[in-house]
Amino acid sequence: MAAKRIGILTGGGDVPGLNSVIKTVVYRGSELGCEVIGIRRGWEGLTHVNLQDPASRTRYVLPLNRENTRTIDRTGGTYLHSSRTNPSKMKKLPPVLEGQDFPVNELTKKGVTSKVYDVTKAVLKNIETLNLDYLIAIGGDDTLSYAAELDRQGFNVIAVPKTMDNDVQNTEYCIGFSTAITRAMDAIERQRTTLGSHERVGLFRVFGRDAGYTALYTAYVTSVRCCIPEFKVDLPKLIELLVTDKKKNPSNYSLAVLSEGAEWQGYAVKEYGEADAFGHRKKMSVAEDLSNEIKNATGEETIVSDLTYDLRSGSADFVDRMVASTFAGMAMDAIAKGQRGLMTAIANGCYRMVGIPDPKLGPRRVEVATMYNTERYRPTYDQKVGLPIFLTQV
Repeated sequence: MAAKRIGILTGGGDVPGLNSVIKTVVYRGSELGCEVIGIRRGWEGLTHVNLQDPASRTRYVLPLNRENTRTIDRTGGTYLHSSRTNPSKMKKLPPVLEGQDFPVNELTKKGVTSKVYDVTKAVLKNIETLNLDYLIAIGGDDTLSYAAELDRQGFNVIAVPKTMDNDVQNTEYCIGFSTAITRAMDAIERQRTTLGSHERVGLFRVFGRDAGYTALYTAYVTSVRCCIPEFKVDLPKLIELLVTDKKKNPSNYSLAVLSEGAEWQGYAVKEYGEADAFGHRKKMSVAEDLSNEIKNATGEETIVSDLTYDLRSGSADFVDRMVASTFAGMAMDAIAKGQRGLMTAIANGCYRMVGIPDPKLGPRRVEVATMYNTERYRPTYDQKVGLPIFLTQV
């Protein structure tokens, strides 16, 4: 293959395993005669950079080599840093683009209309100035929605899915998911001693704005109740189940894990703050609200633990390091073959290259009928023969 200049970026929230992707791309690229350029701070690196200003260029562009990536896979986070930037829906033009003409659209979300700019032509110009032949975009459904836009514009993009929510379409697994579940499992098992000592109901909140995979799989391996966004539970029934669990437990405690987007009938999770670049506002704690409901209904004391950011911190476990390195190798294989517009994935338990998901599909959600017991508010444990290791099929 002809030598190529490859850009790579990470967008959205950090997860363990990102640095394994970056390092493997760099090492494999050196073997193929490719030059790898790190774009720092996600899509912001291609919207805010002034390539004529050395300081700005240093802030947003980092040439990568075997020396400066040699040890990065030993830690979590992202060596390239990240941001939540959507070049096609920017509320405000960055300073370097002020005074220039860009398409302006109206964006309406939950009844609020705002003006947004599409600076894709500036992104493509910066890509051209950097002489990039390919771009590897690593992210969740928000970050990859813009990768899909660049693909529609005709640029060579390869996507790598990462999110502890595990909710990207067209793949059964996203980098960061295994480590998140392992961390949640460890935290819950540790807190059993405290819950038992004080004889309380333990409520654990995990990420999962639109999809309940993190809560569901944590519940699966810890044998506890769970609430997910895909199904609104009956509040009195949930409280009764938790109180009954507590009474039947010799140590007199019970547990439940809740997705941040979980709701019960007649209740909607409250939001606060300004929406991010993809229209998401921060959610108030559903676990705190459930705690108040339990106290008011039964007088039982609770302990609420927010496990969200703790689950995405630190180094990756075996599964995430393996999948991350494999996805990186697959991305480089695709580039070596001249392929574009593809995403690394696991489908039916096998590694595959698939199309970058259409953003209109939104996040991949839990299939309630086969994966969630709506009577017991627990994962479904039966009828698994023939399923791939992660128990879902895309």
